[in-house]
Amino acid sequence: MDALTRLHRSLAGGDDEELQEESILGDTEDLCSLSPLQRIYAFAACLVAGLALMILSFIVFARPIKFAVMFTFGNMLAVGSTAFVMGPQKQLRMMFDPVRLYATAIYVGCVLLALIFALWLHDKLLTLIAIICEICALF
Repeated sequence: MDALTRLHRSLAGGDDEELQEESILGDTEDLCSLSPLQRIYAFAACLVAGLALMILSFIVFARPIKFAVMFTFGNMLAVGSTAFVMGPQKQLRMMFDPVRLYATAIYVGCVLLALIFALWLHDKLLTLIAIICEICALF
């Protein structure tokens, strides 16, 4: 049953016998054609790829531009991997929760700044500062 049907039934006061149980994967059952096991595999693959990029970025730490690009893309992969488990809509809803709004804004801003400083301005110091702020926003 899709989300619009559930919304219509709840607003119209219809019967609720077919409502799904709330689970960690319940919100995305109808939106994604992947099975729960495939979602776990996709989550693990994205997380491992992201962590591998973040670890490998330390090899090129002497070159802050390459480090920033590898680290930032690895970080985005690792953070985005949870979208396979809980769904992108729920993840965005949690990220923009009033409690996490400032941290999310700082994180997204620092990711953008790190990429701009690294790829466009080629400024090593500003790139490293943006990376440090990006890490702090995650904590």
